[in-house]
Formats: sequence, structure tokens, C-alpha cells
Amino acid sequence: MFVRITALLIFAVSAPAMALQLRETGRYELNQPASLDYDPTFCGLWIANEGPEAILVTLQGDELRRISSDLFRIKAIAIEGDHLLVGDGFGSLQRVTKEGTALGTPFELEGGFADTEGIAINAKGQIVTVEDDPERLSWFTSEGALTARLDTMKLSPPLSEAQGIAIDPRTGHMLIVDDWEGSNSLYEFTADGQLLAQQSLLEFGTDPEGIAIRPGSNQLFVAFDGGAKIVTFDYTPTLPEGSPPLPPGADCMIF
Repeated sequence: MFVRITALLIFAVSAPAMALQLRETGRYELNQPASLDYDPTFCGLWIANEGPEAILVTLQGDELRRISSDLFRIKAIAIEGDHLLVGDGFGSLQRVTKEGTALGTPFELEGGFADTEGIAINAKGQIVTVEDDPERLSWFTSEGALTARLDTMKLSPPLSEAQGIAIDPRTGHMLIVDDWEGSNSLYEFTADGQLLAQQSLLEFGTDPEGIAIRPGSNQLFVAFDGGAKIVTFDYTPTLPEGSPPLPPGADCMIF
């Protein structure tokens, strides 16, 4: 199999022991993948495609189930404990079971309208969102109260069209993809929003929309709207100088 390996340009002040690396391991077609999250319970990916339903697929792309919500569409999706948190892309979220049963009515994130493209849950239980209109990285309580916000246009390089976000539970690092209208690249941040690295993804695909991490196998999934495909990578995060390689995280529970 043809394999491509790239290392990121690092913006951290101190030299890391290891820069973030991506090694492509495969790809498959999947229609309109907009937002991803990895589910160890099913060893699969939850995918939002901006329609009324979200789908659960195997890591090879075979459909396992579909769920819906009370939102008019599902633009963003994240695992939150043993259920799902879904968003419509306009600041409204709802919690649903993995069978699609509502766990409450939709609720609004504090701060007014925002084009919320991706959501993730960090180790503190906060909801972390990326928005491309206006361009922001935001932290909210589980109830939707705003706690912190970063203007991503003030970064160097700026992050203008953030789409998907994934958080590595081993490091707390956030991985965010910027789509074709931006830099068509991957950004890596610390848990508190310090930019560590940025790399073009053009050699792998165009218009990245979603991203998910499988920490148990150091695996990364990136959804590209251009060509409608999922690309899989072996993934090594950025680590501070002197740090040992990270041990694997929790992996598929069905095995």
C-alpha cells in the first residue's frame, strides 16, 4: 500500500520531542461527511451530514444505524458520556441516546448566533465548539453557558473556516480542520487553546469537514467533502521535550 508521511511545522516556543505526524493508512468513499466522532462502544464512527439524521458506520464505512433529533438538521455530533450531543450549526444543541431518543429539549448556546461547525467534549465536561462565522473557538458549560472564547483570526496563521474538532483524551490536545475556503489544513492546539502546529492537508484531499480520534490505536479519521471520502491515518501527537511516547487509550469495547 502506498503510504504518505508528513510532519507538522511547529509553532511552540520550546522544541518538542516529537512533532505531530500523519501516516495515511487507507480511504473510502462516504457521501457528505460533515462531522465525526469515534465511538468505542461500537468501534465505529458517528457521522453528521447536514441532513435530519446522523449515521453510525463501521470503521470501513458500513452503515450500522441511523438516528434523528428534534433539530431540523444535524450539522455537528459528539459523544458525551453514554449518549450523543448533536448541533444544527446555528447554536442549538440537543442530547439524544444512541438509539435516537431525546434526553431533553433543544437548548441554545450562550452568546447569540454562531455558525457552529464542530463540537467536542473535553476532560472537564465542557462543550467546545468551532465556528466560522464569526471565526471562534469557544468553551461552554454542559448547560451552554459561555466560559471562554478565542478569536481564531488572530492566530498565526489564522484559522478562518474551522469545521471539525476532535480532542485526544490522552493529552487534551484539540485537532481542528480548516476547510477549502480557509487553508485546507489541520491545526493542533493545547487544551487551553495554545496553537502548537499547522499543516496543509492538500496532499490527502480537499475541503476537510470532520475529524475524529481513535486513541486506542493512534488512529485519526478526516472527512473530506471534496471527493466525499474518509481518510484514515496513523497519528502521533505533538509532545513536550523529554516526554515519553503516549500509551494507547481505551479502544473498541466490542472486542
